[in-house]
Amino acid sequence: MQEVLYESHIKSLPLLHRGKVRDIYAVGETHLLMVTTDRLSAFDVVLPDPIPGKGSVLTAVSGFWFERLRGVVANHLAEIDLTDVLSEESERAEVEGRAVVVRRLDALPVEAIVRGYLIGSGWSDYRRNGSVCGIPLPEGLRLADRLPEAIYTPSTKARVGDHDENIEFDRTVEILGERMASRIREISLQIYREAAEYALQRGIIIADTKFEFGADETGEPVLIDEVLTPDSSRFWPADSWAPGSSPTSFDKQYVRDYLETLDWEKKAPGPRLPAEVIEQTALKYREALVWLTGDRRD
Repeated sequence: MQEVLYESHIKSLPLLHRGKVRDIYAVGETHLLMVTTDRLSAFDVVLPDPIPGKGSVLTAVSGFWFERLRGVVANHLAEIDLTDVLSEESERAEVEGRAVVVRRLDALPVEAIVRGYLIGSGWSDYRRNGSVCGIPLPEGLRLADRLPEAIYTPSTKARVGDHDENIEFDRTVEILGERMASRIREISLQIYREAAEYALQRGIIIADTKFEFGADETGEPVLIDEVLTPDSSRFWPADSWAPGSSPTSFDKQYVRDYLETLDWEKKAPGPRLPAEVIEQTALKYREALVWLTGDRRD
């Protein structure tokens, strides 16, 4: 079984950034080594306890979707093997199965969020004013209801420790320009629709998800970071979904629900997690991998 990795320690490459979950190293001028650790963030706070195996699950799930969605949008994966960038066997062993070499692209400063169901902050917005991020919705919707059609509700991308802010589409036009903002919206909705249809056939509802994009040298959008993972999405078992109640899930909602029972301000440092919460969360991540891809691992 792979060792738990809270933080990587690669000395042969320059460390550029430690994010909420990923450690990023420079590979020359044009590529990056992206290491997905077992760190877990909730409410934009990195928690002190890792989730065993989480990083390898996220890497496998993203790899599955990147390949499946190649016909929709280009992605950042480079055809460079780990052995070509890490000559030390000890360094490769530390990150095997959780590290990929990617093209070096500047991330666009907007998170592309797509919602197909009414949950989370979308449900809170709807209860306040009958809309989500300025998009009016029909009256009488219940918690976890399926929306008439998927909606695009972008947010700003916050620094580690800060909170993302939901914004309306017009604001993304100001940030990205009309052409890029429209392309990101179009691609995000297309990805969601195709992925949601596939996942439903596997018994999973993708309630909502978020994507990140960069731009290549021609100015075209490129899908980066992760895609349709238990970290970036809400996955519900279709056979137990019932509008009006919060569904069980194959993602970190289990941790969010636990944290909501605590008296803390949702600011760093985050609280420690009990062993049972860690174990159950790890199990939910592995279940998502199996249900979506058929990949079973210990």
